[in-house]
Amino acid sequence: MHSLRSWGLVWLGLLSGCWTWAALSPAQRQQLPPAAARTVDFVKDIQPILQVSCAQCHGRGKDKGGFKIDTREDFLRGGDSGPAARAGDSAGSLVIEMVSGLDPDNIMPKKGKRLTAQQVGLLRAWIDQGLPWPPEITFARQPVHNLHPRRVEPPPPTALSGPHPVDRWLAGYYQQHGVPARSPAPEAAWARRVYLDVLGVLPTPQELEAFLADRRPDKQERLVRQLLQDNHRYAEHWLSFWNDLLRNDYKGTGYIDGGRKQITAWLYSALATNKPYDQMVRELLHPRPEAEGFLKGIVWRGAVNSSQTPAMQAAQNVSQVFMGVNLKCASCHDSFINDYTLAGTYALANVFSEEPLEIFECDKPTGRKAGYAFLYPELGALTPSTNRQERLREIAALMTSDRNGRLPRTLVNRLWARFFGRGLVEPVDEMDGPAWHPELLDWLAEDFVAHGYDLKHLMATILTSRAYQRAAVPGTEAASEAYVFRGPLVRRLTAEQFRDVLAEITGVGYPSPAATVDWLLTEPPALQTQRLEQIRVLQVTHSPESATNRWMTWFAREWVLASRPAEALAVLAANLEWKLYINGQAVGDTRAPETPAVLDLTPHLRAGLNVLAVRVGRKPEKPPFPTTRSLAASLRVKSEGLVWELDTAQHWRFYAAGTNDWNALPPTAEWEAVSPESVKREADWLNERQFAAAIHSLERWGRYRSAWVAADPLAVALDRPNREQVCTARPNQATTLQALELANGKTLAALLRQAAARLHERYPHPPEALVQSVYRHALGRAPTSREHALIRAYLKAHPGKEGIEDFLWSLAMLPEFQMIY
Repeated sequence: MHSLRSWGLVWLGLLSGCWTWAALSPAQRQQLPPAAARTVDFVKDIQPILQVSCAQCHGRGKDKGGFKIDTREDFLRGGDSGPAARAGDSAGSLVIEMVSGLDPDNIMPKKGKRLTAQQVGLLRAWIDQGLPWPPEITFARQPVHNLHPRRVEPPPPTALSGPHPVDRWLAGYYQQHGVPARSPAPEAAWARRVYLDVLGVLPTPQELEAFLADRRPDKQERLVRQLLQDNHRYAEHWLSFWNDLLRNDYKGTGYIDGGRKQITAWLYSALATNKPYDQMVRELLHPRPEAEGFLKGIVWRGAVNSSQTPAMQAAQNVSQVFMGVNLKCASCHDSFINDYTLAGTYALANVFSEEPLEIFECDKPTGRKAGYAFLYPELGALTPSTNRQERLREIAALMTSDRNGRLPRTLVNRLWARFFGRGLVEPVDEMDGPAWHPELLDWLAEDFVAHGYDLKHLMATILTSRAYQRAAVPGTEAASEAYVFRGPLVRRLTAEQFRDVLAEITGVGYPSPAATVDWLLTEPPALQTQRLEQIRVLQVTHSPESATNRWMTWFAREWVLASRPAEALAVLAANLEWKLYINGQAVGDTRAPETPAVLDLTPHLRAGLNVLAVRVGRKPEKPPFPTTRSLAASLRVKSEGLVWELDTAQHWRFYAAGTNDWNALPPTAEWEAVSPESVKREADWLNERQFAAAIHSLERWGRYRSAWVAADPLAVALDRPNREQVCTARPNQATTLQALELANGKTLAALLRQAAARLHERYPHPPEALVQSVYRHALGRAPTSREHALIRAYLKAHPGKEGIEDFLWSLAMLPEFQMIY
């Protein structure tokens, strides 16, 4: 037996101590897995083995037993007992004897999975082939990039670069990497691109024509700033980006048990008012109730891995969203691929926990607890405190301090990736790595900070550059290891953009939102006041005896329609729980009190007499019994080109009953009329601002964009995430599921069927105007003569709604429609 050859053990990087090593006998050597019979590729074959089995103990600054694998020279030098391998002689190399498992007393790795025979064969072939190791590959501790503030000044402008700072930085980069001058994107393509990037919709034909006809030299910059001033549509579009980052959604795992909580109202307000980014971060980390949903994790049911407790989720989400670091690996054990430790992750999680957490390693308790620490101690220390609110205040201040250069750089990188298809640092959640243009990232980040963390300023800076105006390049270039920036990559429409663009072209959007926000926020004060003055509230007060025996109050309104309406929407709210009935049929479920609900009435109304009724109250279980029943309502009906607006100001009746059964009630003609004295302008229970904002949303838009609703099957197929976890980048490659959903999915088919009916009503005559309108809006151009002839012939052979439906589907399947060039 030989004494411990610690370098053999430590090469595998799992244990060190007093072990012995016995050389394999000739017979055992015959049992070694054969060397792979091909040329070994270090990057594909060997690097993953070293990364997983060795680097944790012998890479990134660690050298157990005196052995490290930072470089080939370090590897060959070996540890305390000599070389780990003999080039050209794998059978005589200690490392092969240890990983082969032929000596039952010394099998490595001691923990985790043993190497397979195939992996051993690859290592043997690598050693036999002379241990080739690309010099640029190292397992040494890598410097942390993009962490500290660094002010840089752009090069002076030249005739080649122009005056824009982004282009001044890139001029030298193009020259260094041999990137030839590139023509800018056609103006129509650029306008389509910037509308989609800023607002998530296409320019109308009129907007596009106005831009193309503009002869001012700064018209691109003017358009960018004009779009950024469209506060409402800007906020609607960017809501999806931030929902992905902040795990905000409208339904899904965690919402019904008090774990997750929606932050939509806070987020819309922040975007619509262009709240400074550092202030947004502080409000998310040290939140008031309206913003606390980001830190609230999912309370998983049943047995849950220790890395998925709410506090650990908060640590993972905060580090990923704001610092561009993925801690999921270091939530179970010390990371294999970077320097983040399990103890460090728990120290960050303790900031968000009610009490210090016990450290679990690979879901096994260790009996140890970590303190409180920020992800990067060099940026500042956290004061140990048993007061969670004080800890949250402190980490919010530390995250947004002037010392933290990572916060602005992470956001700059995310927006660059959004606009160009690939980040300055890629992947976007590996911000410890270098940028392909460090100075450009530094300058953009410091300029962002100098302008008060103004998100729109940052966007305008990027979008007004010549770099953004360059013609798009194929998206396959993003996957190249030797990536060189040549211009924006061709991108797919997001799920929301695809749906919203179709809605704009056809007029078919979503009937109601899944969130209630202040829709008035971006409007002038005079209009806000006007909307508030529109509110009328019905209020009926019963005697205590009547309230006990007749615990349900029914309110009803009748009106006659000459034909079925094209559109009918309502905003309703009541002081007690309530339920809507139309023409004797219940519409939806019983709804909670006070919160306004926006409802689509269109499918339920008919030509002739219509009766809308709302029951308010419920059967009491014990006193005291509420004596006041109150209702606020506003209806908007479109019929035969006219718009009817009905509210709770007049012509309502009520009936107090001891039943919630519509069929048990007398005819509404026998109900008591609501007196003028019962119509109020306000009520203690009603959030007038919220209700007025909902009314405004009906009158101004009437249809809602996809950011406001839960994902349907079409959105899921088009890669809208479920947001149970942070999503910082969506896939940009088409999938089989998408092809199937676009070709045969019921969601898209129903949408196009409804759209075809609407367009057929709008264009009942020969299809010339229809084809021209749809083409110009969808593609920004008129159909070619060949396209026009094909469509004309098809619609002639298939007149009516079915032909229009097929036409819309064929247009929506065009790459020209689905891609951003």
